Amino acid sequence: MNNHRIKTAVLSLFLTSLVACGNQQLQLQLEDKKIETTLSIPVAGNSWIDNNVELSDKLIDKSGVTHWFAEQGSLSTYFYTSKTGELAVSLQTFVKDKPATIEVSIAGQSKIVTVKNNQPMSVPVGTFNLDELGYQKLTITGLEQAETLLPAISEIKIGGEVALGKVSYVKDDFYWGRRGPSVHLQYSLPSQTMNYPWFYSEIEVPKGADAIGSYYMANGFDGGYFGIQVNSDSERRVLFSIWSPFSTDDPSLIPPEYRIQTLKHGKNVHVGKFGNEGSGGQSYMRYDWKADTRYGFLTHIRPVEGTESTDFTAYFYDPMVEKWQLIASFRRPKTSIYHQGTYSFLENFIPGAGQFERRAIYTNQWAKPERGEWQEVTQAKFTYDATAKKNARFDYQGGTTEKGFYLKNTGFFSAPTPYGSEFERTPTDIPKIDLKSLP
Repeated sequence: MNNHRIKTAVLSLFLTSLVACGNQQLQLQLEDKKIETTLSIPVAGNSWIDNNVELSDKLIDKSGVTHWFAEQGSLSTYFYTSKTGELAVSLQTFVKDKPATIEVSIAGQSKIVTVKNNQPMSVPVGTFNLDELGYQKLTITGLEQAETLLPAISEIKIGGEVALGKVSYVKDDFYWGRRGPSVHLQYSLPSQTMNYPWFYSEIEVPKGADAIGSYYMANGFDGGYFGIQVNSDSERRVLFSIWSPFSTDDPSLIPPEYRIQTLKHGKNVHVGKFGNEGSGGQSYMRYDWKADTRYGFLTHIRPVEGTESTDFTAYFYDPMVEKWQLIASFRRPKTSIYHQGTYSFLENFIPGAGQFERRAIYTNQWAKPERGEWQEVTQAKFTYDATAKKNARFDYQGGTTEKGFYLKNTGFFSAPTPYGSEFERTPTDIPKIDLKSLP
């Protein structure tokens, strides 16, 4: 009797254990299914160290983030979603040293994960709920001591309801993807039958929208461009460049007969060559221009009589000193044109600064023919570059305000402007420029 009771109890315990084990296995299976991730977002093209340009460029390469410490700040990855709901997240990661604990956050929700594996593998994080469409920011923060080496991470993997919709991110061309989309305003000159040697416009950059790596280009045309830059925390420039008609990224390869000639330049203006994105003559003036201040840009383009060449000249107006400053005058061979292909643009030229939003007002555009008065340009068409066209980034916008046209890009805001959108600004007063007194 006692033996029977003992056998029964043991059997009961065994069956209970089997049920418990089965339930545990079922739970694990459900959890595995719940956190299953099938879409991989490369860290290399979609991540930055928060608010740190230098570290973003230093720590993130084609393999992801590989050697970073808790004291260096959080890592944020951006992707664009078209569907709400459950988002499952895992990380392709490993630790080189000892186990490290990190916090993964998105949409106001956080999960804590300890990475122990010393070989790359997919480490589950958990599930989150997204209730908004557009750009998502997933942030990884080290919870260890400042000097602790954090896990190397190559991919952010996602799944769930959100991943069933269209998810956009930078898949290739990481250099351009990290720089972000460039945006343009294409202008039509008042008359298709007149020659316009003069073009005038103004730019005002709002405070806080003057991020490092920004180029606010005011007067663009077939052959060159003219505007202002933010080169570093301590340096800003007025930049004017003319492309050589000889196509190459290496200025040393330009034959003598195709080289840009410098005719003159203003005080404190550096003149030299540029390469990489085409080649030609470049001039710039280090100048601490200010946000919330409107600056004037004047260009003169005219063929040289009796030659197959054209002179390009740029002048910059600072309202603080109330006078025009000569930037430079270049002669471009194998060219005979006036202003054509007029446009403005906004770009970021530093990959590590692609996480910051930038914006500018472009306004008061005027063109002057060889004979006659200034003619106003009040219409513009919005366009963007290949990064936006391939849906790698959606943080681009253009439009009008009470001050004029505006361009906005990078920083991972949502609500992009459709390609080819047309705008019209409010007319302004004719510019008062004494062309005969220009330096």
